Amino acid sequence: MPIRTYPAFPEQAAAIPVRRIGRNLQVCVIKRKESSNWGIPKGLVDPGATHGETALNESWEEAGIKGRLLGPAIGTYRYKKWGSRLTVSVFVMELLEQAATWEEAAFRERLWVSWAEAGVLLAEHPVAPLLGRAHALVTAGRYRLA
Repeated sequence: MPIRTYPAFPEQAAAIPVRRIGRNLQVCVIKRKESSNWGIPKGLVDPGATHGETALNESWEEAGIKGRLLGPAIGTYRYKKWGSRLTVSVFVMELLEQAATWEEAAFRERLWVSWAEAGVLLAEHPVAPLLGRAHALVTAGRYRLA
């Protein structure tokens, strides 16, 4: 599926981090400690960086996790921030490594939850419509999670 871009808007990239614990799939959600709103790691695509590189970098900076992308972006969403509309390309990322502490740990919380709970926590987040697509990608058998 090609990534829809909106050239007039700043671009961001995000990851839906996933892992397998036994037979159970989990999703990593994050939030600022003073907030009640959960989200996923995302950030602005720097000049010269790819969307995929940005998704991986933001996962490390915001959640202290490293991984590998499971294919190309699964879609995009748009939202308003800083007085403009931003376009976010969303990737699915398999967890490979998790740090006990990380760059933004002082003000961010990381939480691993079941897929169903992620759907509840992210229900009002603009990534919510892409969760089903991410789940299908992970469970279709094309990618084996460790």
